[in-house]
Amino acid sequence: MMVQDPLLCDLPIQVTLEEVNSGVFLELVGIAIRVLILTGSDLFTAIVVVQSATVLDLKKAIRRYMELKQQREGGVKHISWKYVWRTFHLVFNGEKVEDDKRKLKDYGIKNRDEVTFLKKLRRK
Repeated sequence: MMVQDPLLCDLPIQVTLEEVNSGVFLELVGIAIRVLILTGSDLFTAIVVVQSATVLDLKKAIRRYMELKQQREGGVKHISWKYVWRTFHLVFNGEKVEDDKRKLKDYGIKNRDEVTFLKKLRRK
C-alpha cells in the first residue's frame, strides 16, 4: 500500500516508523526540513529534522540515518561517533556549525541547504 502512495513511495522496503513520520512531516508545510549532507565521496544524503532543530538534533539524525543504512546494507557494525565529531566539523556556507545548542536557523540553514563534513586541522 505504501509503494502506491505518491508521498511515501520513495521510502525503503524495511521502513521504520520514524522514517514514515519524517516523510509525512516533510509533506506538511512548515513542520520539517530536509538538510543535504555532503559526505567525502561527493554523495548527498538527505536528513530530515524539524524546523526548530538544534545542531545536536541534526547530529543525532545523521547518526540514526547512518546506523539504519549500515544495518540494511550489512556494512560496518560500529561507528565511533565520538571520534567522528572529534575529527570533523559540520560546515555551512564556510561557517563551522559547532554549537550544539544553537538552532539550525540561527546559522541560516533552511530546507534543501547543503551541509558538509570538513576535517578538523590538528594543532601542534
